[in-house]
Amino acid sequence: MDYETFEAAHKPQLQSSGVPEHLWPELYRKLSDRVFDAGSAFSLLLVDYGDTPRAPEDPVWALQVTKEGGLQANDPTAIYLIDHAWTFRTDNARQLLNDHPELVNRLVVMMGLQQDDNLPPNAYIPRILRHMWLWCNTYSINAGGLSLEDRLPVWYVMDEVGSAILHGNSPNCRVVPFMYIVEGAAYSLLFPTEDIDEGDPLYRDFVEGTPTDSQQRDALLVPWRYESFVKEDFSQVEPPKEYFLGGHIEESLPVPDMPPPLIDGNRSLKVYSQYELVNQYLTDPAYEIVTDPADADILWLTSHFKEFRELSESNPNKFVNQFPFENVITIKDLLSIVCRRMAKELPPSDEDEPSLAPNPRWLPVTYNLKTELVPFVSYYQNRAQRGMDNHWIVKPFNLARTLDTYITDNLAQILRLQQTGPKIAQKYIEHPVLFERAELEARVKFDVRYVLLVKSVDDLCAYVYTNFFLRFANKPFQLDDFDDYEKHFTVMNYGQFQLRHMKCDEFVQCWSTQFPSHPWDEIETDICEMLKEMLQGATRLGPPCGIGASAQSRALYAVDLMLEWTEAGTKIQPKLLEVNFTPDCQRACEYYPEFYNDMFNLLFLDQENLDVFKRIV
Repeated sequence: MDYETFEAAHKPQLQSSGVPEHLWPELYRKLSDRVFDAGSAFSLLLVDYGDTPRAPEDPVWALQVTKEGGLQANDPTAIYLIDHAWTFRTDNARQLLNDHPELVNRLVVMMGLQQDDNLPPNAYIPRILRHMWLWCNTYSINAGGLSLEDRLPVWYVMDEVGSAILHGNSPNCRVVPFMYIVEGAAYSLLFPTEDIDEGDPLYRDFVEGTPTDSQQRDALLVPWRYESFVKEDFSQVEPPKEYFLGGHIEESLPVPDMPPPLIDGNRSLKVYSQYELVNQYLTDPAYEIVTDPADADILWLTSHFKEFRELSESNPNKFVNQFPFENVITIKDLLSIVCRRMAKELPPSDEDEPSLAPNPRWLPVTYNLKTELVPFVSYYQNRAQRGMDNHWIVKPFNLARTLDTYITDNLAQILRLQQTGPKIAQKYIEHPVLFERAELEARVKFDVRYVLLVKSVDDLCAYVYTNFFLRFANKPFQLDDFDDYEKHFTVMNYGQFQLRHMKCDEFVQCWSTQFPSHPWDEIETDICEMLKEMLQGATRLGPPCGIGASAQSRALYAVDLMLEWTEAGTKIQPKLLEVNFTPDCQRACEYYPEFYNDMFNLLFLDQENLDVFKRIV
């Protein structure tokens, strides 16, 4: 690759990373000739703390300029390649360490972990996995054609040189990741941002882009510079309507007071569906599948529909399977906001300390790690101060199948995960109700999925499909090994996992044996009440802060929930996890072939007497 080709291939990457253009020719030369010459310009220094014990967040190493005359920011040769000692994704980090004991030994020295000659390398792995969040950095690859899995964040630990650079609020250099297309390999690029004298240490900003005088910045720096936030207010205030519109595709609202579509009872309703299972399983003669949406009475779409005004004006007799601004329940950060509208007024407490209890009781405490970072750190530290469990599940706003999702009690990890995109931190259910899987001779986590049908939101009308669905973990539950997917997660219908099939009737029979003092009918009543309150919160305010009314709208959602032991293990409390738009209904159709016939008859023909539905509001 000549220089012109190199520049054309890497220019967007270099510009977005802020690498000065005068350094590009030297970078090209060093990459082409594989020149790693940082050792000729810098020296590693072991930080001496004397008799004072080093805290876990304190630096182990420093990097000092030893090049004669120092470094000049305008020097076109002042760019250095930094290799990566370890590259991993969180789901394979433990395995990589187990497979490479020499890497473990290297990381132990880099991280300054206390060594014991009598311990084998794998004994250090749990400590490395906990401390690595002070050392690792991240990038993601967004090239066209990649799957969601391939776009997930990649984490890496730089070699000894890169890892020794200290944090500074007034940095004198930058370090940025760089993907060299020729090799398909990632490096880091080190270059000065100001002149640095010989003998001076290097400093970079570990949290680039955050204002230097903000509490947000102080919170993000907690992994390396611990600070107490326990006195900060951790209460949550509903954001303004602008927040609900942020990053939202513009959508219109239907003409007000439109009557519902007129149905011609003398012919079948024509259905255009983007979901193949509807085309396959909607067999009731009351419906006819068509291939042109213009011919349809019912649009059953898997893509987001936003043109509600246009639909009401040009096709007032056409149904669509979505409501305006239904994203307030299908996007995780918005769901927690609308649910908090249903919080109950708590009785006065004899204690001076504010309550840390979830409110409403069925919503796990949830913080937005972008907009509520400081309150979250305060809440976390208050729980720690009171000796309460502090395990959290960190999820992206709008990915499914547990992608880019992590469980941890490590505050440093949560704060670093925040840097890989918009995420929520939701209190992990530490006392889940477990189900005895006889074939495993073990009690495992499980979750429950209910199909929720909404017919209107102005005069709220909604049903649940009482044939609910179960998902089970494949390993016994314990509050450890959070990177063990089959212990802590239940989504097994993707990848190479074994999926445990069980219909709800069989589950209820097993439940009555395992939990005879907690009848399932009572559990389901609590679940329905929870879903009712969720919808009431989601419709309490109008768009964009709540679901909008539309006489032409009908919708099907999948609601995932878990059950938790509360009140010292005497009461079972349903806990809302998430609400899914256009859910995967493969199992629903295989278990209950009349699934879509029943759904459509309720939503569009008002057949409310079907015994598989229960009206909740």
